[in-house]
Amino acid sequence: MNTSASPAVRAVIADDERLMRDQLSARLAEAWPELQIVAEAKNGLEAVALVDQHRPDVVFLDIRMPGLTGVDAARQIAQMDVADDESLPEIVFITAYDQYAVEAFEQGVADYVLKPAERDRLQVTVARIQRRLAMRGNADGLADDDRAPPMQQLLHKLAAQLNPNAKPHYLEWIQATVGQAIQMIPVAEVLFFISDEKYTRVQTPQVEALIRKPIKELIDELDPQLFWQIHRSTLVNVKAIAGITRDFRGRQIVGVKGHGEKLEVSRSYTHLFKGM
Repeated sequence: MNTSASPAVRAVIADDERLMRDQLSARLAEAWPELQIVAEAKNGLEAVALVDQHRPDVVFLDIRMPGLTGVDAARQIAQMDVADDESLPEIVFITAYDQYAVEAFEQGVADYVLKPAERDRLQVTVARIQRRLAMRGNADGLADDDRAPPMQQLLHKLAAQLNPNAKPHYLEWIQATVGQAIQMIPVAEVLFFISDEKYTRVQTPQVEALIRKPIKELIDELDPQLFWQIHRSTLVNVKAIAGITRDFRGRQIVGVKGHGEKLEVSRSYTHLFKGM
């Protein structure tokens, strides 16, 4: 008797329409019989709480939900603390809209299901998620066209598509404490941000400063094309990345141009640096 079977894949479904949740559950049972749906949420706030409670492998999020949209819920889920041996869940968005939103999913950092869930398209999503789960912990094995861009870039893009009249406005200056003084620091000069429990360190080539703003707030205020999240507590300026190495434990380490700091890349963000 084989007792070494892989643990079951677990999922949370979030949709404000009961009929849609029931229909998706039924279709998933056909397309992925081994999948365990451990909880269902009626809105984004419930979704975040249930994901934090159950720590599923996959989350199906309706893009438009009352209180907290699926995009906002995904932002909070992406900022959850995970242990060294854990990964953030795969995200699948549920949407009733086709072309205007679907294009944002093509690079694969998350997938999508159209309402009502069609068997053939859902099977494609299931196959993609199964492959991504199987490849976890082995980012080197992914083909170039399967590598995901930063999650925050996708979420910014989705938010812009859901609210086309809202123009993104990113921070240009940081007001930070340097010694006993308050200094205005141009965001473009920042090499990286690192947070602890109370403060976030702002590092430029010349200055080290502190601000009282967590990483999860900074992510929504900074240009995702310029700053990548590489750890739940770290954002790095893409232009400041000197190179990527591995330490004795196999973890990816980011070297910073003109600075001796070494920044660790957590498992959830190793896909950012292909071939390393």
